[in-house]
Amino acid sequence: MTITSSTATTTGRTLRWRVVDIVVASVVAVACAVIFIAWIALSTGPGEALKPLLPGLQGVLNGPWLIAGPLAGLIVRKPGAALYAEFVAAALELLVFPYYGAVVLLSGLVQGLGAEIVFAILLYRSFGPVAALLAGAGAGIGECLVDLPLYYAGSTPAFAVVYAVSTVVSGAVVGLVCSPLVRAIAATGVLDRFASGRAARRAV
Repeated sequence: MTITSSTATTTGRTLRWRVVDIVVASVVAVACAVIFIAWIALSTGPGEALKPLLPGLQGVLNGPWLIAGPLAGLIVRKPGAALYAEFVAAALELLVFPYYGAVVLLSGLVQGLGAEIVFAILLYRSFGPVAALLAGAGAGIGECLVDLPLYYAGSTPAFAVVYAVSTVVSGAVVGLVCSPLVRAIAATGVLDRFASGRAARRAV
């Protein structure tokens, strides 16, 4: 997790992980794991209802499983935060309620990587609503890369397109929701040691 001092910028911004970064990213992962587990039960009924309407549309319900990466990335703002939080949240889900089995570890890894790639492309400098939306969409793309070949192998091209589009849109929406969520968390003062907390105070 440690990035060398060469990543520090002339403005004093550093991408080196601190203990508090690990702690907060872990707390985000735990909170999101609770969401994941709850969503397994809550999404079953709506998912079954959506299937007859348009095959593949159930992907619109995937968003809550994509929240950990964008949320941690927006808060911690360090390389690896999105990947770490999404993977740890998936691991905790598997440990507590192994409904989907060990494949959730692969899902968490790829979803987190999807969000992480977006923050990396933005050089870990942009964390506004657009970045949040794109990070969520990136996590959605990651989910599609796992779900379609593992859960929906042999599905029709139409199903794959609908599922992929609805999943990515769902991820984008959840990513966008993370932006005001970070501001709300920052308003409590718990993010005072983070750039995200300071940026939220300046925006008020």
